[in-house]
Amino acid sequence: MEAEKLIEMAIEAREKAYVPYSGFKVGAAVLTKEGKVFTGCNIESASYSPTICAERTAIAKAVSEGYRDIDTIAIVGSLEKLSYPCGVCRQMIREFGEDIKIIVAKNAEEYKEYTIRELLPESFGPEDLENE
Repeated sequence: MEAEKLIEMAIEAREKAYVPYSGFKVGAAVLTKEGKVFTGCNIESASYSPTICAERTAIAKAVSEGYRDIDTIAIVGSLEKLSYPCGVCRQMIREFGEDIKIIVAKNAEEYKEYTIRELLPESFGPEDLENE
């Protein structure tokens, strides 16, 4: 799937965000290696800690439907500047692989691509829990 299409899906998901406190909408679209796409938006809570980011919402939807082989995730927050995944989201993305592509975008024409390895170097992953 083209990056532009995934970004457009993230922008659509962004519009569904529930952000009564910050007003900062974020949308994400996760593409699995099987070609399936799952979208998510951020959902805030008055007590803040139960708030969930768009990236984790999309990943949770994919995993809950049986898809764990994530290929790419597109993230759109601000339409004025690039919005990168927070530390918690980076760790959640890393859980599913070090070579997952991350697209951070303002729109379908203005974006940058990374791998999670680049955004979270020297990360902790499932293989670190293996017994020696």
